[in-house]
Amino acid sequence: MPSPLPVRDGVGATRLHVPLRGAWPTISAYMVERFFHLDPERLLVRFDRGEIVARDGSPLTRETPLGAEEFVWYYREPPVETEIPFEIEVLHQDPDLVVIDKPHFLPTTPGGKYLQNSALVRLRRLLGNDELTPIHRLDRATAGLVMFSARAQTRGAYQLMFENREVEKVYEAVSARPRDGVLPAFPLVYRNHIVKDRGHVCVRVDAERIPNSETRIELIAADEDVVHTLLRPHSGKMHQLRVHLAALGLGILNDGFYPVLLPERPDDFERPLQLLARRLRFVDPLSGEPREFTTRRRLAFAP
Repeated sequence: MPSPLPVRDGVGATRLHVPLRGAWPTISAYMVERFFHLDPERLLVRFDRGEIVARDGSPLTRETPLGAEEFVWYYREPPVETEIPFEIEVLHQDPDLVVIDKPHFLPTTPGGKYLQNSALVRLRRLLGNDELTPIHRLDRATAGLVMFSARAQTRGAYQLMFENREVEKVYEAVSARPRDGVLPAFPLVYRNHIVKDRGHVCVRVDAERIPNSETRIELIAADEDVVHTLLRPHSGKMHQLRVHLAALGLGILNDGFYPVLLPERPDDFERPLQLLARRLRFVDPLSGEPREFTTRRRLAFAP
């Protein structure tokens, strides 16, 4: 569904689904309750300024009744952001595809506390292309390769590659060596069933269900302190690689989620998560030619 508002400073407008019926007399009343953590008057003033619009771009008012519109659009108010002091690197650019090397700590897309400090917004501003859209994503904590569609006309062809698992993705990780010093018998294939529950930041494993995630894990190197592994995910479940290594007793260094969720704390730029998207390989759906991209980044704690 196209937005009636243009991209502004590299950031697209947010679309909100509004119920067509309910206990709220107006759309503004619904949004005040929906965004209960915001100052109500500050939100209502945005209606007065014409900043919340319908599908045709016409501004809504405080009195617009519930049911008048199913979707509304608005620009997120810029958060007070902590600057992420690392830059993206463009590895490839053509009329249809852009590939970047994303640093640790930088989210792929805007969200939460990060707006300008996201790979998408930085890339749109760097290349002057508001049509750029990520074809897949990396966690904020993970570094490495991310592919972006450069124009809407060919975006679906690249997205379909990921949906059909036609892209070979290779990662690497550095983990603490198990306390007993004994390593699993590499190479190995690990499978389990990963579930993402609404409202929880971590996923969980359901041992009673058929596996829905699979990773081949190979040993690159190890010393008395750490283990460096190569990871080939067959599926793409949320936090899959982090969960699989933690289940093997090889929790990734500096992972605040697995095997134990730690209290939230400020980023420590000296201790990034030791997970890197290393390589992408696929047959280009437009040209039919094989393509391969490799990160230039390295994991700081690799042996």
